Amino acid sequence: MRREGMRRARPVRPRFSRDVYVLGVIAFFVMVGFGVVVPVLPVYVRSFGVGYVEVGAVVSAFALMRLVASPFCPRFIDWWGERTTLAVGIGIVAVSSGLVGIAQDYPQLLLLRGVGGIGSAMFTVSAMTLLLGSTSPGIRARAIGFYQGGFLIGGMAGPALGGLLATISLTAPFFFYAATLAVAGLVGLVLLRPATRAAAAAGSGAQADRIPFRTVLRDRRFRAACLANFSQGWTSFGVRNSLIPVLVVEVLKGPSSWTGLAFAAAAVAQTLALGPAGRFVDLVGRRPAMIGAFALAAVTILAVPFAGNIWLLTGLLCLYGVAAAFMGTAPAAAVGDAAGASGGRPVAVFSMFADAGAIVGPLVAGLLADTLSYPAAFAVGAVLFLATSAYAMRMPRETRVS
Repeated sequence: MRREGMRRARPVRPRFSRDVYVLGVIAFFVMVGFGVVVPVLPVYVRSFGVGYVEVGAVVSAFALMRLVASPFCPRFIDWWGERTTLAVGIGIVAVSSGLVGIAQDYPQLLLLRGVGGIGSAMFTVSAMTLLLGSTSPGIRARAIGFYQGGFLIGGMAGPALGGLLATISLTAPFFFYAATLAVAGLVGLVLLRPATRAAAAAGSGAQADRIPFRTVLRDRRFRAACLANFSQGWTSFGVRNSLIPVLVVEVLKGPSSWTGLAFAAAAVAQTLALGPAGRFVDLVGRRPAMIGAFALAAVTILAVPFAGNIWLLTGLLCLYGVAAAFMGTAPAAAVGDAAGASGGRPVAVFSMFADAGAIVGPLVAGLLADTLSYPAAFAVGAVLFLATSAYAMRMPRETRVS
């Protein structure tokens, strides 16, 4: 009898809502298509007879238009709701990506990639707003980890498919990307439930009233999360993705395939760490996760240019991937804690910080690598990570009971 009473007294473990699972599936399809396009995009752009600056402009146009469009996304969410905004955004990326495959000249290609950035911003902001609003604080980081896991698994599968499709033609990956996006948008329209955020707030006892945005801006949790997103955008795109492939070829004297293998190993490490990271962030707190993870990432990224062989480099990138699992879940969860039910505006600002870092980071890192050295370029990213870790110490301490 006593055992039965103890069993009955055990608290019921919180479960993800259906929307969390649906968003994870959508993330997988989006990232599979994106991963298919990434390896062939620079080669495809070069086929129009342009230089490397024009290749970089195509990548920057996508990020720049994401940044420009993000402030308008909360208004779209207010008008249409998260589900419709998400589907429309995915639809814009799908159509523009399909048209990229039949572009007649470079200006058309540049314009279409910019339009795709607008749709990407709509998808990103609406999906994260819906995700944060459909989960209670006690499981928020784990839900974010599940969502990001869909991106990572799709990102691992995409490049391999892209290489196969490129053997057919350089345009085939763009049509495949459009198809996977169409599937993702259809899944969102059919399976995501409207008014999820309000229902979740009522069900979890969350505050129904919206927090004024100026109050959110003063919240140290939100400020720390924005700084974290900026430093990740800067370092992931400006240092990790831009310079490590060059470092492998020019310093380690290895083939470019080494980069793909090292990045794949790091992605596996990050995927495996997402579950424990989400649980740590929910049960122990956002503050200690951000302090420790960003400090670890700073040390790791600072050591990368001094790696003497591909095995040490891969090990460092795997360690960075583990830190990235915490860096991806804790700041987003902190935004949800600070913003409550205040809608998509805080999420849009949070997203813009990452886009700003992704735009400026590659330019500054490249300039430092050209004029000074690789270690100098990596050191800036490490400084930003250390600054994030230091500012996270100012976040309020948390008590987790889930």
